[in-house]
Amino acid sequence: MGAAMRRIQAGNALTAFGIGFTVPFLYIYVAQVRGLGSMAATSAFVAFAVSALVALPLTGRVIDRRGPVPVVIGAAVAASAGALSLGLSTGIVPILLSALALGAGQAVMQPALATMIVWCSTPATRTRAFALQFFMQNLGLGIGGLIGGQIVDESRPASFTLLFGIEAVMFLVLAGVILTVRMPHAPSIKDAVPRDASQAGGSAWKRLLEHKAMVKLLVLGFVIFFACYGQFESGLAAFGTEAAGISPSTLGFALAANTGAIVVAQFVVLKLVEKRRRSRVIALVGLIWTVAWIIAGFSGLGHGSAMMAAAAFITTYALFGIGEAMLSPTLAPLVADLAPEGSVGQYNSAFALVKQMALALGPLGVPLGAGVPMLYIGVFVAVSLGIAWLALRLGKQLSAVQDKPSLLGSRVVAQGAKAGSEVGEPVGA
Repeated sequence: MGAAMRRIQAGNALTAFGIGFTVPFLYIYVAQVRGLGSMAATSAFVAFAVSALVALPLTGRVIDRRGPVPVVIGAAVAASAGALSLGLSTGIVPILLSALALGAGQAVMQPALATMIVWCSTPATRTRAFALQFFMQNLGLGIGGLIGGQIVDESRPASFTLLFGIEAVMFLVLAGVILTVRMPHAPSIKDAVPRDASQAGGSAWKRLLEHKAMVKLLVLGFVIFFACYGQFESGLAAFGTEAAGISPSTLGFALAANTGAIVVAQFVVLKLVEKRRRSRVIALVGLIWTVAWIIAGFSGLGHGSAMMAAAAFITTYALFGIGEAMLSPTLAPLVADLAPEGSVGQYNSAFALVKQMALALGPLGVPLGAGVPMLYIGVFVAVSLGIAWLALRLGKQLSAVQDKPSLLGSRVVAQGAKAGSEVGEPVGA
């Protein structure tokens, strides 16, 4: 790992540490500490989502034209201002404005940092680089949340101001670290998008939407994020508390099990997935999540003891974590390898936008999870099987190297090239 990559990963971890201080306590802060009620707290979360959805469509073009470094720095400064302002705000209007700034800054950072990792890696090393990023993010979030929980005191608003102040400082630390990074521009897999007259000209978004493999990956990404991250703190939590009788403390243990599974399994899983086809890895995640939803359904049947229900629910979150650990070195590198030269930022932004849309729509599962729990489980069992099906279909659109980067430089590719077969030819074409 080069010096640039080490600094990017360190800045990313410190930022996650700062975010971990505040995210678990934002609802309590707005609704109870500031006394603004549940609607105001919900509005703050909506402001996060809206700001991301507005900012991300414009982000990719700026990254590709100006480079990711100034974008990360600008986003970090905006997020820092938003975090500090949020910690000092007492009324609904300043809280919403602060949430808009913080949400936009955090959202814009994602594709910009991803583009920096792409530029500082090669197709052969990218899988491990994104796995490390995901590992450091979860470790930072977990430690930040743990320490933040020891600091906060609902009777002392100043304790929350301190948390948001720490978060603001961490964003500025990220900006300072990124300022010291000297960016190489690593090679990408050439001709990810066929270069023909039909793709010449037009807007960046138009060209992206004409790229069939990327469109299928965006659809797959939306389903993945909606079925997993979009349900963690909304529909699945509602199912657990209403149908399975899970206590809030058990829900906390389940979330901890999810983070723990990611931290423990990340590099074990990495060795298993980095030499296998990405499409099949994603399909396997769909099957693992199918099992996770079935186990969640068992927790809500009421046939066992409360302890068995709690164990089943915690197991569900742990299985989701194992799936996430498999996806982290798979999805983001695939986005980068599909992007043609000069469009990495655009492709990363499009994928981040899809993720935000899925997270924004995730709470739609709450009424189903709380009111018709077994139907809720059935729907997401089907959705998880759909992930496996979509992944296998995507695999047919990928070139051999895009689906299995470990082929780069291998004798298989070299012999195929000598025989006249193209590395960029889709698998099974």
